[in-house]
Amino acid sequence: MTRRQYFTAGFKDGIPICLGYIAVSFTFGIMAKKVGISIFDAVLISLTNVTSAGQFAGLSLIASTASYIEMAITQLIINLRYCLMSFSLSQKLEKGVSNGHRLAVAFGVTDEIFGVSASQDGRVSPWYNYGVMAVAIPGWTLGTLVGAVSGNLLPDFLVSALSVAIYGMFLAVIIPPAKKNRAVLGVVIGAMTVSTVFAVVPVLRNVSAGFVIIITTVLTAGVAAYFCPVLEEEA
Repeated sequence: MTRRQYFTAGFKDGIPICLGYIAVSFTFGIMAKKVGISIFDAVLISLTNVTSAGQFAGLSLIASTASYIEMAITQLIINLRYCLMSFSLSQKLEKGVSNGHRLAVAFGVTDEIFGVSASQDGRVSPWYNYGVMAVAIPGWTLGTLVGAVSGNLLPDFLVSALSVAIYGMFLAVIIPPAKKNRAVLGVVIGAMTVSTVFAVVPVLRNVSAGFVIIITTVLTAGVAAYFCPVLEEEA
């Protein structure tokens, strides 16, 4: 296949991802406006980050006036999976791909883009990823723009109502795997329990939101990894 064919194939596979991104990033745009971030800054964040969980966590930290250290550690932990995905995808790229292409592909790695790339038969051309990125990243950015603009135009009560959509997205993400896997269910319940403890216990209430996220993530993930390890399948 030629570069153009790879790019076209990736572009087509990226259209469903784009539509999903528009819906989620629309909520991010609304919440960004609610926190006090300008339209330009909200769009710039989405264009340069392309990470739903990281961006929403970042909004929470900004709203709570967290420190830069909390922000950096939180983003590192939340987005660490993209580093692992990039390592894996790097092994699947065509042989002889330059480091420049590898870095460009790594920039656009998200859960969904990694999923469609990893599911391809045989080696993957970086131009396939460029095709997916060419439609998915603009979709994520456009949704943020529309959401931020709508946040300035819509009445406050409607903005507050729409901002609840993010919780619906998180429920849609965690409920299906939690129903199939007890380990995932345990992690969800454990994270809820730890967060509740920090919210209820008087001494722990003083811990900032950023460190609560960090402690909860590391603690629940660590316990799950120890008691419910994922065993490698034998060849």
